[in-house]
Amino acid sequence: MRSTFKSLHILNYRIWFLGALVSNIGTWMQRTAQDWLVFDHLSHQDAGAMGITMALQLGPQLFLAPVAGLVADRFNRKTLLNLTQSSMALLSALLGALVLSGAAQLWHVYIFALLLGVVSAVDAPVRQTFVSELVKDDYLPNAVALNSASFNVARMIGPAVAGVLTVAIGPGWVFLVNTLTFVALLASLARIPTASLRKLPKARGGKGRIREGLRYVRHRPDIVVVLVAVFIVGTLGLNFVLFIAAMVGTEFGLDAGAFGLMNSIMAIGSVAGALLSAGRGRPRMRMIFGAAGVFGITSGLAALAPNYFWYGVALVPVGLCAITMMTSANGYVQTTTDPAMRGRVMALYMAIFMGGTPIGAPFVGWVANVAGPRWSMGVAAAAGVGAALIGMVWIIRARHLRIAFNRRARGLRFFRLVPGGAIGTADDDGVVRAVNPDDAPSR
Repeated sequence: MRSTFKSLHILNYRIWFLGALVSNIGTWMQRTAQDWLVFDHLSHQDAGAMGITMALQLGPQLFLAPVAGLVADRFNRKTLLNLTQSSMALLSALLGALVLSGAAQLWHVYIFALLLGVVSAVDAPVRQTFVSELVKDDYLPNAVALNSASFNVARMIGPAVAGVLTVAIGPGWVFLVNTLTFVALLASLARIPTASLRKLPKARGGKGRIREGLRYVRHRPDIVVVLVAVFIVGTLGLNFVLFIAAMVGTEFGLDAGAFGLMNSIMAIGSVAGALLSAGRGRPRMRMIFGAAGVFGITSGLAALAPNYFWYGVALVPVGLCAITMMTSANGYVQTTTDPAMRGRVMALYMAIFMGGTPIGAPFVGWVANVAGPRWSMGVAAAAGVGAALIGMVWIIRARHLRIAFNRRARGLRFFRLVPGGAIGTADDDGVVRAVNPDDAPSR
């Protein structure tokens, strides 16, 4: 347990963690209220309109990623965070005022979603890489996992609060409450002395710096295959708000309170997955692809849930596996990337993770409208299983492995022949060890 929370012993990280937690709760409140505003108030429970909103908010990640990553590598990240967080607070306040005035229309929400997406595209790689200035490299996987835990604790609290407030006082007030939560993160940044931050290498000025980041990734096939898996699952499998809204509103005929509660129930599994990742140590590729496969299986079970109760039960392991995969992928990419390239690589990661939504969300929304909400979750199931298969095939081919039954462990293990003809076990990073005869595969 001590190793799970070790980064919180560092003062700067603890200050950041608390401020980010409050801000994340507000962000989830706004997301829930905005999605229900579009789904139930401004359209006739149209999952397609909800998908368009998500696409507009997340789409800029795709187009601005190269520039955002270079900005994160070139400039002071603390200053950038102050700018982006202040801008998002202003946008939240303006949207809240518009909704409360009674003048809000669907196209207004589309515009605000797009503007928020532009700011978030710059904010995302800066927030991801700012953590490396707060903790040492050997603490970085733990800090990344705790960030994920913070995000998902907020997902557990925020939607439930937003669901109650949306029913009681309306979504406009929820947007204004979110505006206030940005103050917590801005205050935490003010309390972290700039001189106490780690001095990490910065990208050099001049032309070709964006291409330099892309070349770096192209020559890292392990990162490429992780990004492919993240794209598949992120595009088709992680449209949770859309899935849940369609199942709760259309399949089960319930209201915003039930919608918020279901988001919070799934976040129980997400928090568990993040905390398990925090205590696990160095992220491994087999964990990324194994979690993707189990995510696909559990999503399929959720699609078959007969009622609201069993759907909630099924969403707990869905959330656990999704966050285990994404936290492991995020940690693997950050900890194996050169510090001077980290901003650009993480911007590409976030673009692939979030930016696939403009493709996936409208498609999944169309599936929900045409074939029904259960089939939209079937898309998520196929995405998880497909990503797992791609990853496992890559590991086997790249490391020249074979799979065999291990007598002592009573399970499947990876094996390959090491020089001299001896049998060795191989981990997912390609390191092969000589083994005890008991570890040899059965013939």
